[in-house]
Amino acid sequence: MRDGYVATTIETIAIEAGVSAKTVYDAFATKPGVLRAVWDLALKGDTDAAPVAARPWYLDVVEEPDPARAVKLIAKNSVAVKERIGPILRVIRAASSVDDDSAALWSLIGSDFHANQRVLVDAIARHKGLRAGLSVDKATDVLWTLNHPDTWLLLHDERGWSAAEFEKWFATTAAQQLLK
Repeated sequence: MRDGYVATTIETIAIEAGVSAKTVYDAFATKPGVLRAVWDLALKGDTDAAPVAARPWYLDVVEEPDPARAVKLIAKNSVAVKERIGPILRVIRAASSVDDDSAALWSLIGSDFHANQRVLVDAIARHKGLRAGLSVDKATDVLWTLNHPDTWLLLHDERGWSAAEFEKWFATTAAQQLLK
């Protein structure tokens, strides 16, 4: 979808994939179906059907007993995922303003992302790592904001930060805001 969501047709997708348009329709039904499949593949990084919450890189964070190490893992894993999903995030966000199915996908991405951040914060809280007076709800909102795809797009894509710079900033800032 290098020409943008609106300009890209199923026929264009089929030509690029070297298949017929019927094959694309049979596999994905609609252009938003293609977009959702590309999103899922980019997010997970492979074709395994396991959800993000079952991925080793996610479970490593949830199971990490040291809150400071957990935050560093969150930052490291976040950058690895964002490098994969960055290009498709821009397409989904742009498509969400012109297509109801894409808007629903963008909304789902946001709500799933917030829920995933909550699980990570719950794990840090279980290990007594949250800063005094910081509730799990507020900590989730802080982590969600720092780790939000829009934050990545702004700093990495708009401002030119390298992945390493973003990871260091994110880890440092999250630790300052969340941990004892």
